[in-house]
Amino acid sequence: MFSGFMVNAWIVASVVAVVAGLVGFFVVLRGSAFVAHAIPNGAFAGAAGAVLVGVDTIVGLGVFSLLGALTIGLLGRRGRHDAVTALALVMMLGLGALFLSLSSEYEPAVYSLLFGEVLGVSPSELLPTAALAVVCVLAVTLLYRPLMLSSVLAEAGEARGIDSFSMEMAFLVVVALATTMTVPVVGTLLIFSLMIGAPAAARSFTDRPGRALALSVALALMTVWAAIALSYTTDYPIGFFVGSTGALLYALGRGWAAFRRRTGAAGTGGAGAAGTPEAPYATHPPERHTILT
Repeated sequence: MFSGFMVNAWIVASVVAVVAGLVGFFVVLRGSAFVAHAIPNGAFAGAAGAVLVGVDTIVGLGVFSLLGALTIGLLGRRGRHDAVTALALVMMLGLGALFLSLSSEYEPAVYSLLFGEVLGVSPSELLPTAALAVVCVLAVTLLYRPLMLSSVLAEAGEARGIDSFSMEMAFLVVVALATTMTVPVVGTLLIFSLMIGAPAAARSFTDRPGRALALSVALALMTVWAAIALSYTTDYPIGFFVGSTGALLYALGRGWAAFRRRTGAAGTGGAGAAGTPEAPYATHPPERHTILT
């Protein structure tokens, strides 16, 4: 399990999980789950087009991820991207269908891009994946404070000189970068599960932003590690274990949040507990002030 080609799988899956946990935390915090679903699926068309013209699929993924992100950011209404996200997704999937119809050698690659190919990662893919991961981590580190403030208190952020539109565009570009590096490993369908399941569960387990971010990364790592180990021992697809583990973690998080609400309500005579996971980061002004200033 820890020798030969499996070493590459453990390394690249761990790198992907860290990025998915970091970026996914802000995806969940900003309510951008639909965007996180649309960009990877739309980028799939870029990979299909890249194979058709004979270039590296990473190039196609990167181009379409970035185009999709910029289109959503530029054409979407302030704070609402539902309509343009749906249209961008449909348009890119339509192009993907066209590219597939023009290609006769794409079936195996289609499956790997949809569901990932963690166990088929080659040594040549490690360096590009690690490089993009470093860029994503640096971007999140540099944007952390203004992005957190614009996500939680957009009006307060603007009062401090943080432009919401610029933050939104920067965030979408980070999502595009994360998509480019993760899709070849876990696929367009599974990156959505990894980027949403662990961060959403983390938000339910704690209402402290720093702890939630760290827990998001930890849960994402646990998800991919468990999926690889279980897939290796059972011969079942990794995708099944990634998706089911993410759903299980979210269910546990929601159960914990409900338990905290009940115990908090009982402790306050039915008045409810302040700072419940239902509205994290919005009910602790002193702590939020410490983190964001």
